[in-house]
Amino acid sequence: MNLVLAKTDALNDVFSVARDRLPGKGGIADARRQAFEIFARAGLPNRRIEDWKYTDLRALMREVLPLAEAPDAAALKRAGAALKPHAIKGARQLVLVDGAFAPDLSDLANAEDGLSIRTLREALEADGAQLQPENLSSETSSAMMALNTAMMTDGLVIMVAGGVALKRPLHIVHVASTAQPASMFTRSLVMLSKGASATLVESYVAASGVKTYQVHDALSLAIGDEARLDHVRLVEDGRDAFNISSAVVTLGAHAHFNTFAMTSGGAVSRYQAVIAVAGEHSRVETNGVNLLNGRQHADTTLMLDHAVPNCTSREIFRAVVDDRAHSVFQGRIIVKPKAQKTDAKMMTRALLLSDDAEADNKPELEIFADDVTCGHGATTGALDESLLFYLRARGLSEKEAQALLIQAFVGEAIESIANDDLREMVVMSAGRWLEARA
Repeated sequence: MNLVLAKTDALNDVFSVARDRLPGKGGIADARRQAFEIFARAGLPNRRIEDWKYTDLRALMREVLPLAEAPDAAALKRAGAALKPHAIKGARQLVLVDGAFAPDLSDLANAEDGLSIRTLREALEADGAQLQPENLSSETSSAMMALNTAMMTDGLVIMVAGGVALKRPLHIVHVASTAQPASMFTRSLVMLSKGASATLVESYVAASGVKTYQVHDALSLAIGDEARLDHVRLVEDGRDAFNISSAVVTLGAHAHFNTFAMTSGGAVSRYQAVIAVAGEHSRVETNGVNLLNGRQHADTTLMLDHAVPNCTSREIFRAVVDDRAHSVFQGRIIVKPKAQKTDAKMMTRALLLSDDAEADNKPELEIFADDVTCGHGATTGALDESLLFYLRARGLSEKEAQALLIQAFVGEAIESIANDDLREMVVMSAGRWLEARA
């Protein structure tokens, strides 16, 4: 009992110490306080909560680190050096360093017509329409989202006007450059009006020498009628980092959401996304890859809510797990009673490269309509020895043969990326992971 009380006191200290640094007054401040109270009552998620049964943060993370200080000149310099290997040609780069927007490292010039970008801090301090307290209060359904609502310091608010097709991808880069163990709380909102289209990339990286830190990020996506968003998410955090991220996505009618996520960095990561298909004749494609080794732990938990008729969704997830790493995939498709003619399919596969590697796959269907086409599947196995023998007989080393088979294994998910340059960048990132294998 004393241990629980000590943990609660420590959590309260994190919020009380940071409160004066958090943007937003009046109703925003009240919403923060209420959200933190929700989190404090629940505490860090643990295995007794079904959605967190494989990722017990009380055991893995144990505590929430103090809020990172605003980046100084040295931190910004380290962040600038860390950005270079992750730059995307032609993309509009938007950089958050230790949870704060870094304008000198970002590209805000010559914004395309119909594109609006401002920082979350500005929006909170202005008490903008998209950030009214009642909207913030509605996004506290989980303990970690409540914590993010209470502690968020900065992020991006991006709006794309109706009918506008952005030519340049938007690249939000989260850089950890803190000299001390700390946590960063960010939230970004992206809103596409009717008929708009855009490509959004998120990257999580660390500056040289940065070790222990925590990323607590949330993303809200509103995809309007007849709009399309292509989304790529790359987690390449430092090996001692924790990354706990959430996404809330809403689709209008005739909308299209194509998302791909790859995790190859971090000690512990958890990505949870709730996708609400709220308009008819919409399509969702969610694809992901975990590339894990050492003692890494990566959890992808997706909930796809079909609430209206005549919509389609596809989920493809691949995990490659080496050494003593642990991959988790939980996918739930809910088909509401009114969502007739839903076509939803989900497949997850895991490839274990060592006897100590672990993969937990948990696909679920909850169907409350009778005129649907739905299915799911899951497999776990090792590399095919006959294929390895075939490749080695043609002159490849064992490592080269394994790399070729692994590339083919994850290729189906990577091929879902629509942008050729982004797809090639992800292939190269996966290649670097393969080359680094002992």
